[in-house]
Amino acid sequence: MAETRYIFTTGGVASSLGKGIISSSLAKLLISRGFRVAIQKLDPYINIDPGTLNPYEHGECFVTDDGAETDLDLGHYERFTNVRTSQANNVTTGRIYQAVIDKERRGDYLGETVQVIPHITDEIKNRIQLLGSSSNYDFVITEIGGTVGDIESLPYIESVRQMKWELGNRCLVIHLTLVPYLASSGELKTKPTQHSVKMLLESGVQPDVIVCRTEKHLTQAIRNKIALFCNVNPSAVIESIDVETIYDVPMLMRDEKLDQVVLEKMQVPIRKQHDLKHWEQFLHKLKNPIGEVNIGLVGKYVELRDAYKSITESFIHAGAENQYKVNLIMIHSESINESTCKHLLKDLDGILVAPGFGERGIEGKIIAIRFARENKIPFFGICLGMQCAVIEFGRNVLGYKDAHSTEMNPATPYPVIDIMEAQKKIDKKGGTMRLGSYPCTISPKSIVSEVYNTTEIVERHRHRFEFNNAYITEYEKVGMVPVGINNQNNLVEIIELRDHPWFVAVQFHPEYKSTVASPHPLFVHFVKATIQYKKVHSK
Repeated sequence: MAETRYIFTTGGVASSLGKGIISSSLAKLLISRGFRVAIQKLDPYINIDPGTLNPYEHGECFVTDDGAETDLDLGHYERFTNVRTSQANNVTTGRIYQAVIDKERRGDYLGETVQVIPHITDEIKNRIQLLGSSSNYDFVITEIGGTVGDIESLPYIESVRQMKWELGNRCLVIHLTLVPYLASSGELKTKPTQHSVKMLLESGVQPDVIVCRTEKHLTQAIRNKIALFCNVNPSAVIESIDVETIYDVPMLMRDEKLDQVVLEKMQVPIRKQHDLKHWEQFLHKLKNPIGEVNIGLVGKYVELRDAYKSITESFIHAGAENQYKVNLIMIHSESINESTCKHLLKDLDGILVAPGFGERGIEGKIIAIRFARENKIPFFGICLGMQCAVIEFGRNVLGYKDAHSTEMNPATPYPVIDIMEAQKKIDKKGGTMRLGSYPCTISPKSIVSEVYNTTEIVERHRHRFEFNNAYITEYEKVGMVPVGINNQNNLVEIIELRDHPWFVAVQFHPEYKSTVASPHPLFVHFVKATIQYKKVHSK
């Protein structure tokens, strides 16, 4: 295609209806037809990025290859499309205003009064179109965070209005809305959708396609009613009914002909039929497991659905790859102590200690790791999970009483985990950690060399603290071996435990790179180890 086309996904009635999943599903369908597609997220909050936001505020912070701390929806984009995202795929109001203010300070506006229109909206449009022009995509799908009617979203909706006017049929709007079912009357109600579209129309934006989240099937009469009151064709009223798994949504949207409607409205010829064979195979294995395993995820945000989103999705990918159902048991690390440990962990086939920051819940994680180590239960530690494994081993095997991380205890007599040298002079919080992709060399004949089937890997990071190299020799002598090293800065990236069936901990975040098309090998082999453990211990 000669020119990039732009698709916007807006939301109405309520938040968390699944704009990211609909956007990802449409992208998957277009890619399966041979088009080149990128997805980006416009977030209305004034933070520069979600990197400094508490998980209770925003859920997981997803990290890209280029080190951008981004919205968790970018994880969905990558998992569905297998296309890597970057800083350009997540734009916040904070970043927009910062760019405009920087231009004003430089004198770029030549004395003009800087206003929301045109300066803020122009910056928004530039960010949207820059993604399309930078890599010559056929389509750029832009998800606008929040709900239509939010004050924070108004500049973004105005930018959409302007782009629709300027680009004509090269621009299309999909509005995701809710059609609630009232049990008392036994009816699906369209009024919330009508009001939501009315608010969008008041901003000058006519949606081209309306996707309706619903728990009951839409009748043709309801589709016709929504079409009549919202100025769209009945064929452009798309049903998005509740499904068993988010990975069903691309197939649901295919059956609803969402991508076909989009292509017709944008006057783009259909290149070929969908190629979704691999996706269908994944769904078949996911829904037809030959067994199941119980894996405990130990963390301090387990009550939050989205705090460990990439990890939970990685287990879905790995479970399907092994054709086993992974029952993920969420265990709050603050609930683990010497008296509760056995009760909480004894029935698990594997234990994963999750990443995080801060002292809260740290002792529970350390106790869980000791239980996994001493009872030969498959163990996987990620980021802080690796650091806790190092601390536990120092305390209970090497005899380093009060060994700790200087993050938690700056005065520890055994700082087995210490702040990285490059981080010591940094005092600002936002975007200053070791972020993004870095190479790692793996020792031959290690567990992870067999997992990756190579000795050179690249993984994504998000941390300030590291294994203290002053203790490497002592750890190696008694069986905890650093088998993955970043040679540029001599940083320990992976540790393994000798004389244990599967005890692997990594400083990086493998969960960020797991997709439906490419399940991460560490998760695949960890699940495989838990399957073997269950087979042996269930006899």
